[in-house]
Amino acid sequence: MEDAGIGWIAAIIIGGIAGWLAEMFMKSNMGVVMNILLGIVGAIIANFILSLFGVALGGWVGYLIAGFIGACILIALARMVRRTT
Repeated sequence: MEDAGIGWIAAIIIGGIAGWLAEMFMKSNMGVVMNILLGIVGAIIANFILSLFGVALGGWVGYLIAGFIGACILIALARMVRRTT
């Protein structure tokens, strides 16, 4: 998050928005805290995956996009795990 130039408060806000957007897109039902966690962790995961392909997203908008993509991946993975158990 230091690379994106945003602080922890902004990361929580942007992570919450990204998690909420992913929740609406994936039609899941999560709480506010889970949305924030999905957005923040999702951004970390998506930035890692995108960096493998040489793509770097920066700033607030980049963090929001990465958080949305990563949160969608995490929701899809959680659904796959639930189906197999």
